[in-house]
Amino acid sequence: MLEILTDITLFKDLLPGQIALLDPLFETFCCPSGTVIFEQGVYPRYLYVLTNGKVIIRYKPYDGPPITIRTLKRGDVFGWSAVVGSKFYTSSSVSASRVEALRIIDKDLSNLVHEHPDTGKVFLDRLASVVAYRRENAYTEVQTLFDKGLSEGNKQGGK
Repeated sequence: MLEILTDITLFKDLLPGQIALLDPLFETFCCPSGTVIFEQGVYPRYLYVLTNGKVIIRYKPYDGPPITIRTLKRGDVFGWSAVVGSKFYTSSSVSASRVEALRIIDKDLSNLVHEHPDTGKVFLDRLASVVAYRRENAYTEVQTLFDKGLSEGNKQGGK
């Protein structure tokens, strides 16, 4: 399954042996538009790689309504709280269209890292670069939302 996804950064240029180790660990996941894939605050079990469709990532601050952080597209990775040691997902994900994805359970990825450290390191390095890029963009997007909110508040006479 993974060998046909060479256009997705996470799997691009992996060696055949690495693909052979990763492939059985991933399962397909599909859902219709409007499905909550996971909720903010629940135990993180899966890391997802979007192969078709769009997913909206939302963050709910304790004192306000949910904020759309980002809309994901093919090749994007989400649910990475499952592999970074978080006790819960830090945001929610909702399908904005019919979604097709691959997902890997946290324990299987952990086992891969321990049983096949070379392949595990390559995969985690790629995941880290994808996550770092997304976090950098998320910061910019959230800052834009805050700036917009502050500007609109000032226009309405708010402080």
